[in-house]
Amino acid sequence: MKGSMRAKLGAVIFLLMVSASAGVSSAQQSSPGAHPPPATDVTAEDIQATLKQEMSSGKAVTDTSIRVVDAGGHNVGIGAVYRLGPAKGSSASHDKVTEVYYMIEGAGTLVTGGTLVNPQRRKDAAEVVTQVNGPGTSGTKIEGGVSRRIKAGDMVIIPAGTPHWWSEIEGSSMKYVVVRIDPSQVVTLK
Repeated sequence: MKGSMRAKLGAVIFLLMVSASAGVSSAQQSSPGAHPPPATDVTAEDIQATLKQEMSSGKAVTDTSIRVVDAGGHNVGIGAVYRLGPAKGSSASHDKVTEVYYMIEGAGTLVTGGTLVNPQRRKDAAEVVTQVNGPGTSGTKIEGGVSRRIKAGDMVIIPAGTPHWWSEIEGSSMKYVVVRIDPSQVVTLK
């Protein structure tokens, strides 16, 4: 990961953590003897090693959680996603988890909003629910959403409940980091 991209990603993660920490009740913040949660590092090497492992899996789409931590009453997770082109993934909507994408490499068309086509509720015990992005619904595509091209260096925030779908992957693949804000703490800590 190039230095300027690493700096941008670090700054974004820091701002997300500060923003999320602002939501902690004032009683928690001012409790005598209370200690804030420790900081957690996710290095560029952690991200690259996860992506390398994902790429060797042979799967068209991988989404691996690197860390999920209790950030003081809410969970924050960081994961890495690898998608082979031109395969399209399924559409999804996460009930309680907001996602922030930071595109490292590649480009594609992301559709958000609209309506999931052929919606199927995810099983509560599914690994994607417990380990990645919590309860929600998957579909085959989206009707009526907003399409936008996301390329290396771009970021997008997808609020909980917002349907999203990669309708096109340009080239052979794309890689991105995802930060997941989980105020209901539905995803297992890692």
